[in-house]
Amino acid sequence: MNTFDPSAAAAHAETLAAVWRAEGGPGGAIILLDRDGPTHAACGGLADLNTPLAITPATGFRWASITKQVLAATTLRAGLALDDTLGHHLAELSPAVGAVTIGRALDMTSGLPDAMEAAWQTHTPPSAAMSRAMLYQFVSKLPALNYAQGSEISYTNTGYRLVQHVVEKRIGPVGPAWREAYFRPLGLRATHFPEDWTDPVPGLARGYWKDGDGLWHEGRYGPHFSGSGGMAGSATDLALWCAALIAGSGPLDGVLDTLSAPRRLTDGRETGYGIGLGRSPLGPHMFFGHGGSLPGFKNHVLVSRELNAGVVVLTNREETDSLGVALAVMAAGLGVTQSPPLAPGALRPGLYAAEDGGPFWIEVADGSVTFLGATERLYDGGDGWAVSRSPYMWIRLRNEGAAIAGEINHAQRRFVPVPGDAACDPAWAGEWRNDTFGASFTIADGAVTMGAGTLRATMPLTPLGVGRALFRRSDGPWSQRPCLSFAGDTVRVVTNRCRVLNFRRASMS
Repeated sequence: MNTFDPSAAAAHAETLAAVWRAEGGPGGAIILLDRDGPTHAACGGLADLNTPLAITPATGFRWASITKQVLAATTLRAGLALDDTLGHHLAELSPAVGAVTIGRALDMTSGLPDAMEAAWQTHTPPSAAMSRAMLYQFVSKLPALNYAQGSEISYTNTGYRLVQHVVEKRIGPVGPAWREAYFRPLGLRATHFPEDWTDPVPGLARGYWKDGDGLWHEGRYGPHFSGSGGMAGSATDLALWCAALIAGSGPLDGVLDTLSAPRRLTDGRETGYGIGLGRSPLGPHMFFGHGGSLPGFKNHVLVSRELNAGVVVLTNREETDSLGVALAVMAAGLGVTQSPPLAPGALRPGLYAAEDGGPFWIEVADGSVTFLGATERLYDGGDGWAVSRSPYMWIRLRNEGAAIAGEINHAQRRFVPVPGDAACDPAWAGEWRNDTFGASFTIADGAVTMGAGTLRATMPLTPLGVGRALFRRSDGPWSQRPCLSFAGDTVRVVTNRCRVLNFRRASMS
């Protein structure tokens, strides 16, 4: 059994931070901690490229989805039953959305389409302003689930957005409640819960992404923040929260055990995600934590009570592999070797589509796999398997003849190469409408045209065969690659986090 060497972990963290310092662009803070609080801080890069202002442990970052563990803890503190359905508390939800239980909404097995991804499918990009009321009205009308709840796992923010509404019916707004229940008792003096990207947060770093020409740009995000990912604060404050998790201090007594407890699918299989905390194995040890991503920010935290150790990684640069950084620092402290990256060509590169004709596809390239537009790095899992590290994007694939097969998010998948003669069907041409959400698009000459006014764009289609085609669109650092799946006069738009919106052929006048 390995012991943890804080000095070795600190040395590796300093090596990583030195790269950020040398580059002179945005960077991040890596904070090591134990049950008593922060033990070492390695910082590098600039919090603001305009000033320029160096990053320190006191610099504010957007924590993004690391917020989920705070809302999950609050849900249990409020005495809500995980077996209650959302519709029991929120009667205005559609039957499909309302039937989801609070537990499934929090453990990522709900099948709920992600609000932002679904909105993008109706031509509202993630940089567009979307109020809390707009988003609630939108998700309350979602017609179906991506899959039967409890049958697989797929990351979605919608469950946390809706659970916040349930919680607030019982305790009032979560921002003030969090200040009284957690921030003040734990000494988190630089922690905030802004509701919008434009709300001021003292000492907040700007988040950046780099374009194809190597130029930095500031990220933008339009949707209302929620308990799914709105918190912001310093690296020191987040380290204090993580230390309290390990120690079970004050209001966090028992919280780590409860949130990290294994959750299961309806068939009994265990997932890698609890409620608000994921499970990340490293050598013989299990770490618990969560990542966070907003345009220009990439973060991760990992903690282990067994080792009395943890790490906070907060960065203001989009391309950071924050889970990889956190695992590398912890591996250095343990003196263990992680699974090596997948060797080039070990999983045959190329574009593949579901063998059964379903709207599922993958693309393998550069040691990564993209599934329905979501990209994950792959590692050597032994015996020909390529595996991911993410607890909420669980992948296990290998070559089977010309095909690639295995599991993605605990669902069996088999993909075959897209035939070289795949072509767009002339019958796809015309206008397609979704009247529930007032969205439409047209197809002509092998391309799809979406949006209105200055947002109107025409994008070429990549046919996959069997009535399916892909296209690509971008908004700042984020991209979406929807699959159009045609069946007569209906076409379904499918991405990783939203697979339920159908468009019907517009009637001819």
